[in-house]
Amino acid sequence: QVQLEESGGGLVQAGGSLRLSCAASGRTLTSYFIGWFRRAPGKEREFVARINGEGFNTYYADSVKGRFNISRDNVKNMVYLEMNRVTPADTAVYYCARSLSGFIRTFDSWGQGTQVTVSS
Repeated sequence: QVQLEESGGGLVQAGGSLRLSCAASGRTLTSYFIGWFRRAPGKEREFVARINGEGFNTYYADSVKGRFNISRDNVKNMVYLEMNRVTPADTAVYYCARSLSGFIRTFDSWGQGTQVTVSS
């Protein structure tokens, strides 16, 4: 059973950068797509980005395309989300999850999340 744990959240000023990490334990991640999602206050959880097992195929939500970058290090069993030019609209709890197929609705094994707060 794989367990995912997010870290790296915090308070950042608008226009700044932050890097989130997703660490896996219990099983290697190389067979899975890993996705980042977020839940803003009062809103439903939404998809942010995902990356395939080998790390060469990525997909982003329109709201973060060109600002965020997802990457992975399969040796370390880690996935990262580099957040650049953040805005207050990026304030949310960020979660990572896994999927065998990469379809948005199939992601599971959610972590506890890491809070990102962007000040204006």
